Amino acid sequence: MAGPRICVVGSVNMDLVVATPVLPVPGQTVLGGPFATHPGGKGANQAVAAARAGGQVSFVGRVGADAFGDTLRAGLEAEGIDIAHLRVAPEEPTGVALIAVDPSGQNTIIVAPGANAAVTVDDVDAAAERITGADVLLLQLEVPLEVVAHAAALAAEAGVRVVLNTAPAQPLPDDLLACCEYLILNETEAEILTGVLPTDWESAEVAAARLREYGARQVIVTLGARGAVLAGPDGVVPQPAFPVASRDAVGAGDAFVGTFSVGVGSGLAAPEALRRAAAAGALATLTSGAQPSLPTAAAVDAFLAECGEN
Repeated sequence: MAGPRICVVGSVNMDLVVATPVLPVPGQTVLGGPFATHPGGKGANQAVAAARAGGQVSFVGRVGADAFGDTLRAGLEAEGIDIAHLRVAPEEPTGVALIAVDPSGQNTIIVAPGANAAVTVDDVDAAAERITGADVLLLQLEVPLEVVAHAAALAAEAGVRVVLNTAPAQPLPDDLLACCEYLILNETEAEILTGVLPTDWESAEVAAARLREYGARQVIVTLGARGAVLAGPDGVVPQPAFPVASRDAVGAGDAFVGTFSVGVGSGLAAPEALRRAAAAGALATLTSGAQPSLPTAAAVDAFLAECGEN
């Protein structure tokens, strides 16, 4: 049986990753360890996560006319993702992310958007058939906000579920929030958008309720090792984290979002999709790098079985 159709409008980056004994503070130089390049960008990461979770994925975005862009396009295509609407921006470099990762798996990330900033409303309109024919439209905030809002409105008008991962966080217009079936954000993003810093399930519920007042129908606040909370019309569902020996948190959030989108797109109830998303996020912390860490549906099934939850 074919998986749900997931259309992603988002970013594509090359991640430049350095292991470091400690994350530097302002003004500090730290002698790092091994360096590696990995395909990344929240849009591309979530597209790969969705493809590995069993989705039929199409992608809308831009890369530069450079070696990074060629590599990233080939990598997405190798994952079975439709890249017909991943265009080349000839005047812009491919986006890059500078990532430092400490021994506990915590990280700092600086993104140079490059071609991602050149994605336009016209790109969305050119891909309208992919968007309106999807089961889920998956969005983030690493391409221009007007592009995100336009895609969300197009999908919502067609009755397509819209999942928005509010990363990196920024003020959002009410009409965009009103298009969102699911809003997914972490503690930092929740504090920026609501003024509430979630430190546990109770405070996450407060932040989620505020976002629902702004217009989002259902809100998921992720809390890292403390799990996640889903708030919607049917009430609040807490999801405990799965305990693992985390190595690298890069990509864990993208694994969560992509897997959740496939779950709801395939007809799972939101709490079940949330459980699978939490398992995928936990698995992603066991491997270094964003896309290399993203688990398959089979890996999630096996992990849940080991945890006695299948």
